[in-house]
Amino acid sequence: MSDNIYKDLKQLGGTTQVPQHPEEAVLERVSNPQSDTVYNVRFTAPEFTSLCPMTGQPDFAHLVIDYVPGAWLVESKSLKLYLTSFRNHGAFHEDCTITIARRLVEFLDPQWLRIGGYWYPRGGIPIDVFWQTGPMPEGVWIPDQGVPPYRGRG
Repeated sequence: MSDNIYKDLKQLGGTTQVPQHPEEAVLERVSNPQSDTVYNVRFTAPEFTSLCPMTGQPDFAHLVIDYVPGAWLVESKSLKLYLTSFRNHGAFHEDCTITIARRLVEFLDPQWLRIGGYWYPRGGIPIDVFWQTGPMPEGVWIPDQGVPPYRGRG
C-alpha cells in the first residue's frame, strides 16, 4: 500500500486513557478503501453504561450502531473509548443515544446511519431509543438489529 491510510491514528496500538466525559473523547477515522462499494458496518456495545442525571446511579444499555460508510470509517478503538466515556456522564437515555448518533454522523458523513439504544429498566420501565438519518439505502443488506423486546434481557 503506497498511501498509508492509518498513519494519522494516535490511539490504536498505544496506551490510551479513557476520557472522563464524551466531550473529551477523540474519535478517529480512516479513509474508506472500499468507498466504491455500498455496504453496512455494525458496532454492537452490549455493556454500554451511563449515569442517571438525577440519582447518579448507573444505567445500562445494549447499543447497536449500523452505518453505510461514505469516504470515512470510524476507527473502532476510538469509538470504544468514546462510548466508554459515557460511564461518567449523567444524561437520560434518549440524550445519550441521540448524542452518539449525531456525533458519528457529523464526524463521518456516512451515506446512512441508525442507532438502536436498548436500555435496561429504570423504575421498572425499559426505555428503547431508535434513530436513523433517513430511509435505508437500497441494494445493501442491513439485518435486523437482533435485540428482542424486553422480557428480562440478558
